[in-house]
Amino acid sequence: MKYLSNESISRLDNLHIKAKKVVEGFMVGLHKSPFHGFSVEFSDHRAYGTGDELKHIDWKLWAKTDRFFIKRYEEETNLKAFILVDQSRSMEYTSQTTTKMEYSKILAASLSYLLIKNQDAVGMYAFNNQIRKSIAAKSTNTHLSILLGEMEKMQPKSTTNIADVLHQCAEKTNKKGLIILISDLMDDQQKIMMGLKHFLHKGHEVIVFHVMDPKEIDFDFKERIKFIDLETKQTITTDPRYIRKHYREKIKKIRKFYTASCGKYKIDYIPLSTKEPVGIALKEYLFKRKKVS
Repeated sequence: MKYLSNESISRLDNLHIKAKKVVEGFMVGLHKSPFHGFSVEFSDHRAYGTGDELKHIDWKLWAKTDRFFIKRYEEETNLKAFILVDQSRSMEYTSQTTTKMEYSKILAASLSYLLIKNQDAVGMYAFNNQIRKSIAAKSTNTHLSILLGEMEKMQPKSTTNIADVLHQCAEKTNKKGLIILISDLMDDQQKIMMGLKHFLHKGHEVIVFHVMDPKEIDFDFKERIKFIDLETKQTITTDPRYIRKHYREKIKKIRKFYTASCGKYKIDYIPLSTKEPVGIALKEYLFKRKKVS
């Protein structure tokens, strides 16, 4: 599939237009891919299966597609999702045109757009070292505009405390649903996992999008450079050639930890680089939904 580039998306006027273009571009590619059976238009249906009554078949849809679909009941379609977006200072980093914060906002907005067009309810928690914004889950187009408007305002600031925030959000989110965390996960790994498991104990499904800048992954710096911690403001000057191997091994170890730990508890862990089109993240999200539907 060919996806819209992050550079072309970033040039668009506002987050609503960006989300719309990402989703529309993704859907066009989707119909040319192995996902050709998926469509927002048919999101309130499911494939006919053994045991289903013939009277529930949507014959108009059969005439369009030559396939049998059953109209879903309301309780089958109304997914409630909460998107947790990290807006700590470390999300400000970029080595290219799109910061981790901007990438995360476009991803969160695109997921919200896709969910609401799919007649599902979406809410949001924006956080750094505490919850900064909380929006209840609703499924209307008016709510989508409000949600994206708040996402547009998000700016990276302050330190992070992902683990504590996850516990706070879990306590506030009672109805079983889908939890989507978008973060660079720059906090204690074991504590983050404890926070994620809190959602599982309350019956939620969980997806984690681990967003990193390509330089944070490959450490491809060429010359002696001063590194500044965006959250603590601590600095260190070094020649990257001397620490590149150790750094890459550490990042690989972190990703391996999350892959193994999330896999153990059936949490979907999706590592992302901000150089990758947001459409790739939507594809991974769709894989998740098809897997559990």
